[in-house]
This record gives sequence, C-alpha cells and structure tokens, in this order.
Amino acid sequence: MPILLLIFAVVMIDQFSKYYIQSHMTLGMSLPVIPNIFHITYILNPGAAFGILEHQTIVFIIIALGIIAAAVYLYPRIPQSHYPLRIGSGLMVGGAIGNVIDRIKTGYVIDFFDFRIWPVFNVADIAIVCGVALIIYSLLLSSEH
Repeated sequence: MPILLLIFAVVMIDQFSKYYIQSHMTLGMSLPVIPNIFHITYILNPGAAFGILEHQTIVFIIIALGIIAAAVYLYPRIPQSHYPLRIGSGLMVGGAIGNVIDRIKTGYVIDFFDFRIWPVFNVADIAIVCGVALIIYSLLLSSEH
C-alpha cells in the first residue's frame, strides 16, 4: 500500500505543478529564479529527453504503458527488505504516469525547470531519473552479495 501512496504523490505533485505553470504563464515565458543559472520556463516538449524522437507520441505512450505493466507485474516479487528497489520502482512508475497523462491529453509534455545548461524538465522527469538511479543502485548492491 505505501508504494501506491508514493506513486499517487508523484503524479499529484507533477500534475499540480504543470497545471500551475499552465495557469500562470504563457507558452515560452521564462522567469529567472537565479538569473542565467535557473529559470522557470514554460515549454511543450513533443519528444523524449533532450527533445529526441519528436512527435512520436504513440511510441512514448506504448513505452510508458509497458514500463508501468512491467513494474506492476514485477513489484510483488521484490522482497520487502529491498527498500531502494521498491521506492525506485514507485518513483519511476509515478513519473511515467505523470508524463503519459500529458501525452494522452495533448501529445506534449509540459516542462519548466530550466537550468540553462541542460534541457528543460519537470517533476515527473525528476521522479523517473531518481527512480531509475535507485533501481540501478539496488541491482549493483545486490550483485555484490
């Protein structure tokens, strides 16, 4: 049950933050938080990370649904004591759901965290990256035993 709360929290924070950005900014608008270092910039991303594979919405939806299905199937098989793997799975699924909601609604993903030296990203992207990092960490740690 706690993993469902984590997934729900990620999706809600992601969707609320995107709703807030859409409601308070116009597309392309950029607000400096730390000038020339970190801005809040409202963009629509038609692709994956770094804008690759633009306008392949159906492909991304299928991939996300595959990841979610695999996690739903595999999660019950993860031992209770493997917290990083369980949490990583929840973060990854929550992020995937957050971005797939955008893709289904509009064909785009709403991005807004802009560090100027990195592509603009969102809360779901952070959850996915942190989740995958925890999964990799867990797998590397378990291979040492």
